[in-house]
This record gives sequence, C-alpha cells and structure tokens, in this order.
Amino acid sequence: MESVGTLPQVRHDPVSDSRFLRACRRESVDATPIWLMRQAGRYMPEYRALRERYGILDLIKPPELACEVTLQPINAFDLDAAIIFADILPPLEGMGLSLEFVRGEGPLIHNPVRTTADIEQLRTPSPEEALPFTLEAIRLTRAELEPRGIPLIGFSGAPFTLACYAVEGGASRHQATVKRLMMSEPAGWDMLMTKLSTVAGNYLLAQARAGAHALQLFDSWCGELSPADYANYVLPYTRRTIEIAKAGGVPIILFGVGAGGLLERMATAGPDVIGVDWRITLEDAASIIGAPTPLQGNLDPAVLLSDLASVRRRSEQIIAEGRSLPGHIFNLGHGIYPETPLENVEALVQTDKEARPVLAS
Repeated sequence: MESVGTLPQVRHDPVSDSRFLRACRRESVDATPIWLMRQAGRYMPEYRALRERYGILDLIKPPELACEVTLQPINAFDLDAAIIFADILPPLEGMGLSLEFVRGEGPLIHNPVRTTADIEQLRTPSPEEALPFTLEAIRLTRAELEPRGIPLIGFSGAPFTLACYAVEGGASRHQATVKRLMMSEPAGWDMLMTKLSTVAGNYLLAQARAGAHALQLFDSWCGELSPADYANYVLPYTRRTIEIAKAGGVPIILFGVGAGGLLERMATAGPDVIGVDWRITLEDAASIIGAPTPLQGNLDPAVLLSDLASVRRRSEQIIAEGRSLPGHIFNLGHGIYPETPLENVEALVQTDKEARPVLAS
C-alpha cells in the first residue's frame, strides 16, 4: 500500500531531454546541438560501398538497409540527431508518377504532370499504403537510437518542391514549366497543391506516429519564387501540410533554399524551427522573422572542402552568433558535398562540442 504523501517517480527520458529536442522547444542546452543535412551519404566510404551494390531506391526501400545507412554517421561522429535515410520523391510514386534515379543525372519523372487532366489522375494514397518501407525503417532505427538517447528526424518534401519535380519531370534551373502552370491554371494549381499537401502532411504525421521525434519539411525550390508568388501560390499549402503534421505532437522544422526573402512569410506557416542557408546571417534571419523562433543552420557546405583551420574558425563564428538566439541547432546551409573529407566533418563536430555555449531560454 502506497504511503500518504509519496510522490510518483518521474521517469527520465534522455531522448526528450536531448540537446536537439530542447533547442527545438526553446529550452536551454549545455552545448549547441548539431546534425548535418545529407549526413548519411556519398562522402562516407561505408555508404559508397553500398551504392556500388544498390541503386538509390534499392537502398531506401528495404527498411533494414535504410536503417543501416541512417546509423552510419551516428556511429562515426558525435552527432545530436539522426535523420532517416530516404528521399523526398518516393511519395510521388504512390500518386501514380513513374520515378527513376539515373546515375549522373539525378531523378527523372517519366510521366510528368502538365495538364489539369494529369492532375485529376493523381492519387492521394495513405502513407501506410504507399510508403510502408520508410515507416518501418523509422521503427527499426528508433529502436536502435533510443538506448543511446539520440532523437530521429523524419522528413518530406514540401508541396511546392514536390510540384517542381512532378511538373518539370526532374531537376530544373528556373522552374519555368511549373511557374507557368502555377500562374495560368489557378484551378489546376489548387488541385495539385491540395493533393500534394495532403500527401506530404499525412506522410509527416505517419512518420511521427512511427516513432520520429521531429520532422523536417524541405522546400528546396521555394527560393525561386517572388515573395508575392510564395504568399499567394505556396504558403497556404505549406501551412496546410504543417497543420496536418502537427497532430503528431513533435517539433517541425521548415527549411528553404535561398529563402532569405521569404522568411517572414515562412514563419506564418506554423513551424517550430526554421532552417536557413548561408546566404543570410542567423542574426538577420532572426530579425526578419521577429517572433522568438529557434533557427537551424547555416554553414556553407563548401567550407568543409577547405582546410581544418577554416572549418573551425567559420564554425565557431556561427556557434557564437547562435548564442543570442532563442534556440539554435547547428547545421549546414544545405547537404554535405560528396567530396567532403571525413576529417573535416570530424573537426566540425568536435568544434561544436568544444564551444559549449549556453543558449537563451
């Protein structure tokens, strides 16, 4: 029989109390948390060895292989979070698009969306039906990471970036075809973006329910838009995606490439954290956003191709700048380049650990 006045024991959760999740929640941390976009990838010999045997989709779809690749950088470096090994484009397969990754060229959509009739044919299957492999990879990876106190990040492409690939049929420098559809076919654009926000939002939500501790929404091509076009044609659907994903109860990071001129509007989409690239300082980004929102970023990944002294110096500058923010997660302004030396990644992570700032709560 429990004695009167005995307080229930509070279970300590090292993952919830991790630097990364504390920074996402604007809580004080003992050191700036660090993870790196594309931290699992071609700069690692372990990954290159697998890629000699498997295509990219052949690595993503077997949950055991996706888990193995996710853990490679965690085993090699003292990182504060893992991000599930996947790609932003497989959700388009479930919608009815034929996806291929061509060596040396990148992703290719064989049946791109060009007309309203094409858009009408797009399906919006549940993530459990279309993407069960990534959800299972999250469950497997979380089981590996949880005893180590390391959180796992899930992710999706944002509706506009998914639309760029679906309409252009692959990578495009200026996104002219998707912009033409966006501006000249408002009803078709609304139908396309509503479907994409449904797929992306439900996918993020399913990842949270499968065990992801945080989620990142990648808008890789939004920097090609004017602020007015972003506000009119993209922001409502990004906001809808985040609203759906919020039901997962985990922090959501919104990241855009070249999006310094859009940050004030991006903040209104409802993310918990905003990722920025190296084209804007953290201080200027915080000033533009206004509200006390944690920032993620923002070392130019090309710095990791330079000498060790430059890596340490530039990293220290960003860490110092982040001390005045309501929360700061150190990252690159985009993904690690394949030719990056391993010793430079190690120096970057070590520099972050040695700085040990205390961020404002």
